[in-house]
Amino acid sequence: MKKPSFFLFLIAVLLSNSVFSQDIKTDKAQKDSTVIYKDGTYYGQSRAMYIYEPFWGNVHLTLKNGLITDIRFVIRDSNLHETFDGNYEKHFEGNAVYIQQSRNDWKGVQSYPKKYSEKQDINNVDAVSGATWSYNIFKASVNDALKNAK
Repeated sequence: MKKPSFFLFLIAVLLSNSVFSQDIKTDKAQKDSTVIYKDGTYYGQSRAMYIYEPFWGNVHLTLKNGLITDIRFVIRDSNLHETFDGNYEKHFEGNAVYIQQSRNDWKGVQSYPKKYSEKQDINNVDAVSGATWSYNIFKASVNDALKNAK
């Protein structure tokens, strides 16, 4: 007769710990995401995780009253000394997969700055389908710029 009450007690303790620890995690995440940035214009550059590739993301962003008011983003090919853009697919002539990848990433390069300006939080900007490469470079470049704005 005592076994069922012990198991019910154990379940109650486990559930209360689970709910309590969830509240702590949520509070911590909210506190960590609140960062105050200084007004100004900041520059960031990164290759993200693609350190063996010649592509560098470059971000110029302007903050006013702690909000993004202007942002520009480009990816440069440091080997060919040209900007990754809608014409970059010419380098992949005959390779349909790479051409499509180039088109997807170009859509990302064009859309990420606007999405970031709207969301005002880099963690709330979603990657364009098929454009993870440009997303990772954009996010790393923004984080590089913002480290100077803290």
